[in-house]
Amino acid sequence: MKLWSGRFEQEVDKAADSFNSSLSFDKRLYRCDITGSKAHCTMLGECGIIPADEAKKIVAELDAILSDIESGKCVMENAEDIHSFVENELVSRIGAIGKKLHTGRSRNDQVALDIRLYLREAVKNIVLQTKELIKTLVGIAESNLDTIMPAFTHLQKAQPTTLAHHLAAYAEMFCRDIDRFKNAYSRINVMPLGSGACTSTPYPISRERVAELLGFPSVTPNSMDAVSDRDFALDFLYASAVAMMHISRFSEEIIIWSSDEYKYIELSDSFSTGSSIMPQKKNPDMNELMRGKTGRVYGDLMCLLTVMKGIPLAYDKDMQEDKECVFDSYDTLNACLTVLNGLLKEAKFNKQRMRESTDGGFTSATECADYLASRGVPFRDAHSIIGQLVVYCIKNGKTLQTLTLEEYKRFGNFDKDIYEAIKAETAVSRRKAIGAPSHECMVAELSEIKKRISEK
Repeated sequence: MKLWSGRFEQEVDKAADSFNSSLSFDKRLYRCDITGSKAHCTMLGECGIIPADEAKKIVAELDAILSDIESGKCVMENAEDIHSFVENELVSRIGAIGKKLHTGRSRNDQVALDIRLYLREAVKNIVLQTKELIKTLVGIAESNLDTIMPAFTHLQKAQPTTLAHHLAAYAEMFCRDIDRFKNAYSRINVMPLGSGACTSTPYPISRERVAELLGFPSVTPNSMDAVSDRDFALDFLYASAVAMMHISRFSEEIIIWSSDEYKYIELSDSFSTGSSIMPQKKNPDMNELMRGKTGRVYGDLMCLLTVMKGIPLAYDKDMQEDKECVFDSYDTLNACLTVLNGLLKEAKFNKQRMRESTDGGFTSATECADYLASRGVPFRDAHSIIGQLVVYCIKNGKTLQTLTLEEYKRFGNFDKDIYEAIKAETAVSRRKAIGAPSHECMVAELSEIKKRISEK
C-alpha cells in the first residue's frame, strides 16, 4: 500500500511506479530507518502523543522486523521505498497500532535522518580504513629511512631522497583526508527529525529527546532547511573525491614504478593480473582500476551538485538521487582503501635499483652547485657552471660520480672532497630542515603522523 494512496482514485502506471521507486537501492538504509523509527516512537510514547504501551509494542515489533531482515526471513520487496516497506510490514504484523508510528513526522525528515545515520557510520569506517592505510605506509617508511631513491619533478629525476620521505608524503595526504571526513562528520551529525514535511509539526514532540536517543549532539534549527539540505552529503562526496584523487596519484606512481623501465617495486601475484595472450605479463590492474574509479567518484560529486543546484525550498523528488551517489562513492572508496592497503603490505621494493637509478640521473647536480657556492661562487653562476658540466657528462658518457678530478677542475674550484659532497647519502643527510628527508627528520615526521592518527 502506498503511504499516500488516499488522495488517488487510479492505480499508478507500472512504468511510472517502477521509475518512482527507490527500494532497489535505498533498502540498504533498513537499519538506519528502523533505528530512527524506534527513537521517534519512544519519544511519542514518552511525550504522551501515543499511549506508552502502544509505543513499546511498536518498538518491540520494529526490533523483530530488523531481526527478520538480517536473518533473511523478511524479504524487502513490493514497496515504494525502504520507509514504506518498514511501515507496511509493521502494520501487517500488529495492525492499526502500527499506523501510529508516523505521527508527527514526514518521509521528508525521515529520509534526511536515515541518510545522516548512514553517513555517520560510513565516515567512521572510512576514517578507520584510512588509518590502517597510513599505518601500513608508516611501517614501510620506518623500514626504509635510509633507502635512497630519486625524487622527481616533471617526471624527471630531480634530487636524492628516500623511500621513507616519498611514502610519508602520501601519508600526509591521507591524514588530511581524515581531517576532511571529520569536518564532514560534524555537519552530518545534526538531527533533522521533527522537521516534518517542511514546517515541523503541531504535535508536542521533543526533538531533543530523539537526538539524545540517537546520539546526535544537536538538532537542525530550521525545518525547511533540514528537509532540503544535502550539503552534508556533498561534504562527504567532496572528501571522497579528494581521497580518491590521492589514491589515484599513488596508483599512478606504483604503475610507473612496477614497469620494466623502473623496477622500483614488485607487486605480489595476489594483487596483479596477467594477459590472455601474452604469457609474460604481470599487470598492475588493481592500481589501474583505482585510477579509473576515481572518475566515477568525481562523477558522483558532480551529479549531486547538479541535482541540488536548481531546487527551490523545500523538499523535491530530485533529492532521491542523492542516495546512489553517496552509496557508490562510499563503496568505491572503501574498496580502494582495502585493496591498496593489502597491495602495499605484500609489495617488495627494489632498494638496489632505486639506489642505482639515483646516481644515473644527475640528481646530485644541485649538490655540485652548492659545493661551488660554499667556495664563494655566486649560486646563479654555480648553477650555470654545473649545467655546462652536465652537458659535458652527457656528451662523454659519464656521470658526476665517474668524472675525474682533473675534469672537474676544468669547470671550477673543485677538490677531491667533491666526491663525498655529491654522494646521495650526503645530500640526504645534509637536509635537516623540518619536512626534509634526513634520517632525523623522517623519524620525527613519522612519529608525528603516528601521534596524529592515534588522536583522531
